[in-house]
Amino acid sequence: MLTDVPLDRTDDRTTGGAIRKHEGEGALFDESGTQHRASRRALAERLDSRGVAALRPVWRPVLDDAVDLLRAGGELDVCRLADEVSGRTTAALLDLDLTPGECRELARAARRTASSAAAAEVPSWRRTPYRDHLADAFGGRVDPLGKMLALAAINTTFATLPRAVAWVADEGWWADAGDEARRPVLVSELLRVLAPTPLLPRVTAAPATVGGHEVTPDDQLLLMVRHAVDAHRRDPSVDDPAPAAVSRLVFGAGPHACPGAGLARAQLDDVLAALAVLAPRVVRARPDRHAALPAWRELVVAVPR
Repeated sequence: MLTDVPLDRTDDRTTGGAIRKHEGEGALFDESGTQHRASRRALAERLDSRGVAALRPVWRPVLDDAVDLLRAGGELDVCRLADEVSGRTTAALLDLDLTPGECRELARAARRTASSAAAAEVPSWRRTPYRDHLADAFGGRVDPLGKMLALAAINTTFATLPRAVAWVADEGWWADAGDEARRPVLVSELLRVLAPTPLLPRVTAAPATVGGHEVTPDDQLLLMVRHAVDAHRRDPSVDDPAPAAVSRLVFGAGPHACPGAGLARAQLDDVLAALAVLAPRVVRARPDRHAALPAWRELVVAVPR
């Protein structure tokens, strides 16, 4: 579906169309052809393996502080940790010179903007007008492509890191998280089952066949990513992981696959490696019922006494 079916990326019923409606053109999701390739090239150096390695020193101090807090007997809110990690990383990606407090505000503004966009687009009793909290907080310092990066990076990180830590803590998988050989497999499996973006709305641009069914132009398709990677039936397993070709689908496929996949893997790998030394347990949790993606509002861990 993602590689063989022509798609209309500007239709309002798609991710790209919704972003175009609120933010204007040039946000990657609504692009195709040479325009999309040019935008991807602009991101390549910052999000390839060398770019991710250059970014690691940005979030590593946050993890060091988190470990120090836990060692001292304190409680760590992994949701706040996710804001710290994603805010600092995004500021570095966008070349924004921000204080730690401003980085946290960047993360919160991106989450509120995404939540507002979801509330404005998804039919529900709580539909509300869209508000651009990123523009309110940072004005013209973030262009459309930068805003797309901020919204995608921050919201997927906030949806992923706390849920992954909770799963590892609940299952007692800290030994695997601390094992250099097994941790990458655990990271892939956690990303597979958590599927940070579990649903992709798409609209066909030409006649095609999807799963044996004929589709026509202007048909809307809802792609269930969690089902594609078998997350609804198969729990994460380091000993029996899903094939790589399956687990990678959480980041899409083809030319529109998520360019931040390597960054997401590196951040989750580093978080699990840092916390594995102390093997914390969850002591308090609250879901975020207004987030754009499935997420905790608060996920507090502490070291057992």
